[in-house]
Amino acid sequence: MNIVRLVALAVSLIFSSVWADECVECHHKTSPGVVADWQASKHASVKGGPKCASCHGMQHKNAGDAKLAKMPTAETCGNCHIDQKDQFSKGKHAHAWTAMKAMPTTHMLPAQMSSGMKGCGGCHKMGLKSAEEVEKLKKEGGKYGNASCDACHTRHTFSKKEAQQPQACQTCHMGFDHPQWEMYSASKHGVRYLLKQNGTLSDKVAAPTCQTCHMQDGNHEVRTAWGFLAVRLPLSDDPQWKADQITILQALGVLDLKGNTTGRLDAVKAADVARLDAASFKKERDKMIKTCTQCHAESFAKGELEKGDEIIRQADHLLAEAIRVIADLYKDGIIDKPASYAQPFPDLLTFHDAPLPIEHRLFVMHLEHRMRTFQGTFHANPDYALWYGWSELVRDLAEIKEMAADLREKHAAAKPKRTSRK
Repeated sequence: MNIVRLVALAVSLIFSSVWADECVECHHKTSPGVVADWQASKHASVKGGPKCASCHGMQHKNAGDAKLAKMPTAETCGNCHIDQKDQFSKGKHAHAWTAMKAMPTTHMLPAQMSSGMKGCGGCHKMGLKSAEEVEKLKKEGGKYGNASCDACHTRHTFSKKEAQQPQACQTCHMGFDHPQWEMYSASKHGVRYLLKQNGTLSDKVAAPTCQTCHMQDGNHEVRTAWGFLAVRLPLSDDPQWKADQITILQALGVLDLKGNTTGRLDAVKAADVARLDAASFKKERDKMIKTCTQCHAESFAKGELEKGDEIIRQADHLLAEAIRVIADLYKDGIIDKPASYAQPFPDLLTFHDAPLPIEHRLFVMHLEHRMRTFQGTFHANPDYALWYGWSELVRDLAEIKEMAADLREKHAAAKPKRTSRK
């Protein structure tokens, strides 16, 4: 910690303790729940520890100037929790806001869904933001959601114990495209831990949490080998899988039709949603194997992870075939390519903003069913891997082929018939 930062922290701690009693006296009336949480926190009990003004400043003094209260950011927490802040800043969650803003669909949503935190922004708000973005959000009425750390260590208790429970991940990691909570809690891993929580099983039995596997030794980077979208570089040596991966990368807009990288690759890098070299993939895979071998033999752990890799290969083949079916509809003039698409290829990142039902089916195939296929496999949940994942992928492809055939038939029927000349 540099000297300027140290002095600022010391001054804040000294003066904030003076203000603490006065803050609590007033907020007991205006927001008693906040005070109760604060009083239950470790911060409140540590002698000489941070008080209200340490995070909120000392400008706000009465009900009439509440807008002067400073809202903390991850940098505020980093004044004391240096290692955790540094780890977080290098990790996946720190890029959550960047990833959301990089998605084309984000900019077509109602503001309440993104910057208003009632949709994507409700979870992606934990990502780090620039000072300019923070100020913009404040002007739009979104003064909450900048601290990042409080997404898991809920304010004002900021409990480490709470953040170590798998339920801390549940709010965001559930639902349509990433139902990790549902997969984990119904898996044998999750069931055993929930039985530990309710006292059915001894606290000493083995039962991993989300944090056991994804935050080894408390590391706040939180990365996985395959990344969120299960795409990676270098491409596979297997010719068919390589061709399928190229098709998917083209549909993600990362490669153009000639196989050259596009500007979207920079967005993928900035959002850290994929491993882009063999070394970074191996680093995360080795970390996971080390974690698995706390309970399992190394050969078993490697074998189970390889099953996940193989499932991705097979799921990619189904998805790539569906992408090509729709790409051919554009190529043959059966359906019009949306003007917003950079190339005559389906854009997987348009989500529900795609114009036609056949493209909607592809979006669901990609973001819901392909995700569930491989995530269910890696989370040791057979039902999600098969019935909510693979089975749905197969049905998606069949529907897309039939819809494409219908479109071709209607297009052919709509062509004006040429009359013969005598």
